[in-house]
Amino acid sequence: MNKPASHRTRWILVLVVVALAFGLALMRALDKRREAAAAASAPTATSAAALELLPGDLVQAVPRELVATVAVSGGLQAVDSAIVKAKVAGELRALSVREGDAVKAGQLIGRIDASEYEWRLRQAEDQAAASKAQLDIAERTLANNRALVEQGFISRNALDTAVNNAAAARASLQAAHAAAELARKAVRDAELRAPLSGLISQRFVQPGERVNVDGRIVEIVDLSRLELQAAVPAEEIAALRVGQRARLEVDGVSSPVAARVARINPATQGGTRAVIAYLAVEPMPGLRQGLFAQGSVQTGGRMALALPQSALRTDRSRPQVLVAEDGQVRARSVELGARGEADFGAGPEPAVEATEGLSEGAIVLRASVGNLPDGTQLQLPQPAVGAPVAVPPGAPRP
Repeated sequence: MNKPASHRTRWILVLVVVALAFGLALMRALDKRREAAAAASAPTATSAAALELLPGDLVQAVPRELVATVAVSGGLQAVDSAIVKAKVAGELRALSVREGDAVKAGQLIGRIDASEYEWRLRQAEDQAAASKAQLDIAERTLANNRALVEQGFISRNALDTAVNNAAAARASLQAAHAAAELARKAVRDAELRAPLSGLISQRFVQPGERVNVDGRIVEIVDLSRLELQAAVPAEEIAALRVGQRARLEVDGVSSPVAARVARINPATQGGTRAVIAYLAVEPMPGLRQGLFAQGSVQTGGRMALALPQSALRTDRSRPQVLVAEDGQVRARSVELGARGEADFGAGPEPAVEATEGLSEGAIVLRASVGNLPDGTQLQLPQPAVGAPVAVPPGAPRP
């Protein structure tokens, strides 16, 4: 009777041992997973504790040339452009150019039906021929009357009448010649020719349409000379001078465009009181009439402790900048001075002078790092911006 009970006890002990072994193995596996997770999360925690910066995120506050500028903007316009208009009325028989076609000055680009003007020319020429015949008759009559007066066959009054008739015939001939020239000019005006070299920018009519006198046919634009027409406020116009250099950003053109002040309008615009300044733009591929451009004219420059304007934080009562000190972010209130443009390594950009609150050599964080709280740990790039350059022993110092 005790034999089955002991058999069950042994089986229970075996099951307990197996369960304990399985539990130990499971605990070891969980411990290994925790260690692996901790090892994987260790670098993340480190990186979260110290924000790694790139060289482009930092600017060293050192004296730089701060160029005073006047902002300009407006549309590009061709210095030379023309609208070809009809000089005579009639049906447009032919127009051989379309938008984008290049033309030369004097090139025949179209023709208006000149049948009516050709018939008028023929009529004027025939009238001139008739007037010439009448003048010949009047002159012969005058010559005969002069001879008869000398012989006493006719009176002096008859001679005067012959003189007047000859003068009238001569005037009629001159009027007929003038009418013929006008008719000839109308025939020539039926030919449409380009007044200047350039590109066709607009085509206003199509062959077969009737055009009136001064009706627009096409517009021609010469892109070899472009200028920016910028409205400058009256308080800034005194700083502009003819010949000053400018740097423009043009829509659709990737690189900056050079320009210079060519002319300044002597009068203000009605209503706005702004003054129009005309900037001659350097030719380059891609420039077109009507493109919007904006930039600045350089009016002077001086050395100053300049900072990128985008690095300023203006969400407080006083302007602030973020600086890197001892591996941490520190907010510094600054007093601002003149504004303009300065080169911080990537070309001219808007800048402002820091007159107080920032020491020379400080490392300023650009706006690309965001608005970091004071005390944020930083990992500066190596070598950090503004760090002293190591000099090997025995090497000459700069």
